[in-house]
Amino acid sequence: MEWLKKISQAIVYIERNLTDDISYDEAAKIACCSTYYFQRMFSYIAGIPLSEYIRRRRMTSAAFDLQTSDIKVMDIGLKYGYKSPTAFNRAFQSVHGVSPTVARVQGTLLNSYPPISFSILVTGGENMSYRIETKEAIRIVGAKISLQEDMEQNQKIVPIFWDRMLGSTLFSDICELTNKDSCNILGVTAYTNPQNIYYYIAASTDKPVPNGMVEFDIPAATWVIFECNGHFKESVQTIFKRFLTEWLPFSGYEYAQLPDIEVYPVNTNDSKGGHAEVWIAIKKERSEE
Repeated sequence: MEWLKKISQAIVYIERNLTDDISYDEAAKIACCSTYYFQRMFSYIAGIPLSEYIRRRRMTSAAFDLQTSDIKVMDIGLKYGYKSPTAFNRAFQSVHGVSPTVARVQGTLLNSYPPISFSILVTGGENMSYRIETKEAIRIVGAKISLQEDMEQNQKIVPIFWDRMLGSTLFSDICELTNKDSCNILGVTAYTNPQNIYYYIAASTDKPVPNGMVEFDIPAATWVIFECNGHFKESVQTIFKRFLTEWLPFSGYEYAQLPDIEVYPVNTNDSKGGHAEVWIAIKKERSEE
């Protein structure tokens, strides 16, 4: 459960700096992972992007300031990092539904978002079937699209990429590349550094790379493999959240921060739902000195 402690410490850092600059890099450093993986894990666990969480917390504190002090609205905006009244007004209304000026009127209905606290909860004991397999390096060939460190944007980019690919001849060509022992199409999220984050729609294959495609090597690793059924996007996101909050803390493993793999059958008749697998690379948890 060490990683939960680390991510909780990152939240403490954020809380202490609501009126200062908040460095995603510093928060990720405290959580002992890359900035990209920190944002990704936070989004899955909290159910909202990190940027939205910070906005909600700042606007919650700003609302308290508006109702308990005579500080000018403009100065409160500056306190929470908004250099223009327009930007502060927009952020405040996005959280509370009213302007900062109206918020000062007694009786105005406002929203309060308390700090997030990460802990293990007993949720009813719903089973989570999995298997653990160690595999050699996997070579994939297919198409890729650039992702961003902003998870909010990536959640828009990936579905659009899938829709575009499913309606193209390129997708059929990728399907033809699949090895006979693995008739699956893979969705692979791979992070190397902030300038190199890609999502691949590809096949595991030993065949040559056709024109217009790219190849990528996934390192040898130990994988925890979960099966999911239903709406692909919702199922995959649910599995990642349950992996982080229910499986990982008690497993004796750490998240290896390698490419994450979604496995879809080639012959699926429904691009939006069906049977799929999620592969997440893990490694033995290091004991604390």
